[in-house]
Amino acid sequence: MSSDALRAAGNLAEIAYRLRLSGDPYRGRAYLRAALTLARQTPDLEALRRQRRLASLEGVGESIAGTLEELLGSGTSSYLERLRRGQPEPSSPLGWGPAAALGYQGDLHAHSDWSDGHATVGEMAVAARARGYRYLAITDHSPRLRMVHGLGPERLAAQRKVIDEVNRELDGLTLLQGVEVDINEDGSLDEPDATLAGLDVVVASPHVKLGTEPAAMTERMLGAVEHPLVDVLGHPTGRRPGERAGASYDLEAVLRAAAAHGVVVEIDCDPSRTDLGPEEARLAASLGCRLALDSDAHAPDQLVYVDLGLWVARQAGLGEQDIVNWLPLEPLKEVFEKRPWQRSVS
Repeated sequence: MSSDALRAAGNLAEIAYRLRLSGDPYRGRAYLRAALTLARQTPDLEALRRQRRLASLEGVGESIAGTLEELLGSGTSSYLERLRRGQPEPSSPLGWGPAAALGYQGDLHAHSDWSDGHATVGEMAVAARARGYRYLAITDHSPRLRMVHGLGPERLAAQRKVIDEVNRELDGLTLLQGVEVDINEDGSLDEPDATLAGLDVVVASPHVKLGTEPAAMTERMLGAVEHPLVDVLGHPTGRRPGERAGASYDLEAVLRAAAAHGVVVEIDCDPSRTDLGPEEARLAASLGCRLALDSDAHAPDQLVYVDLGLWVARQAGLGEQDIVNWLPLEPLKEVFEKRPWQRSVS
């Protein structure tokens, strides 16, 4: 794979994010389409540059080709620097390239066709193994989100049998069963504790009523991170830059609580979310949080979102020690079993 292509893809994804935040979603979507082309195809950009064929790439017109030309020539983009408004990328030990080549062990947030994904559990597992991962968590939605066929206790029990079968048949990768459980308005979770206790990974995410007033939303989020069965706080604001603002609440208070309770905080790398962004991820790390860099993939080719999302971790100045996805499976399990006595529910 071309690390130049993935570095350029990350730069274009950052431009797309900043354009959408600044109120230019149309141009942001154009840069995102180009970023996805580079991340999925990893073309030889230097060869295309010499042939003056950068604009021949899918989604890359003359304007974006000019940005790529500058990135390849100087390693930076004057356009990106203007969008950063004087916030240059800080020094980060994280390199550029496919995430697995940098030591990334596995993805903790992915969906299958048991809810709103577009591939089977087995197909997602095979795609993750092909990327060099050692583990993948299938975290389909909880039942409150009926429009995406969320899973309650009975369907999760049935899915467990499928996951166990895939693990018996697939070498080189461990498939974890989890759930992306909705955070209810009162801070409770949209699954029984007994069900959550039997899962490998519990990702708690806000999806609905994101316009709740800030004080009540803060209490709602605190309820989730203080729950003894929550492992990961998923896409913490629920925002979609350029489409919806997401929840407004005392993020610092929630991050402090997450650090105190050992809950991992997610950087959702789906480029339509980019949640947390670099500024919030930097704050989380400064408050003592461990972070997860996850794809939120709903199809096999969306696992590449992690490669795109590396720019967020770099811009936040994070290193491998800050991000749990660099841990092998057994140390990762120790992070999640931080309070084993609280994980058994009578």
